[in-house]
Amino acid sequence: MRAFRKHTGLVVPLDKVNVDTDQIIPKQFLKRIERTGFGEFLFYDWRFSAEENELRKKTGDFVLDKPRYAEASILVAGKNFGCGSSREHAVWALADYGFRAVIAPSFADIFANNSLKNGLLTVRLSEEQVAEVMRRASEIEGYELTVDLETSRVEDGQGFTAKFAMDEFSRHCLLNGLDDIGLTLQHEAEIAAFESKHPVRAELKAISTT
Repeated sequence: MRAFRKHTGLVVPLDKVNVDTDQIIPKQFLKRIERTGFGEFLFYDWRFSAEENELRKKTGDFVLDKPRYAEASILVAGKNFGCGSSREHAVWALADYGFRAVIAPSFADIFANNSLKNGLLTVRLSEEQVAEVMRRASEIEGYELTVDLETSRVEDGQGFTAKFAMDEFSRHCLLNGLDDIGLTLQHEAEIAAFESKHPVRAELKAISTT
């Protein structure tokens, strides 16, 4: 998993609350078995025309498709971001598009947990702080934020700065790029030692040497 320590990037404001996982990545795109390739379908129903056919075209009206936000890597949104179903594909789509962090007043628990396991940082700020970031991202061309997980701080170099909280275990995992597999491999030596003493393992070893 890609570690997250400090990232500076362009901010795109998504002024919506209760953005659910079906809006992030619609169900018709969940057939892929890889974690890549979902970015082009991010917020599909908001970005493409409503015609029900395979030739739906991008309208260009959605905030993500505005030229000024073309290289955005930090998304700021309203409260309860990532609610709805537990699909991990929503995180894959955001990461595949190029987002490194999402800032909101609150997140659905399962979405936040899926983000942690995929190196996408979820930053909780107050509603007032999120509103101020949205205002600046809307009014200031090329507005950037620096999200520093080592200091747990968000700042823009233009007067805005905010601290955010994260439990130490989640912070440790993100800083070191450790997903569930990575955490397990930290104990590889202990696991190997245990397996070598397992009765079945020892019996198989004895058989192989006879």
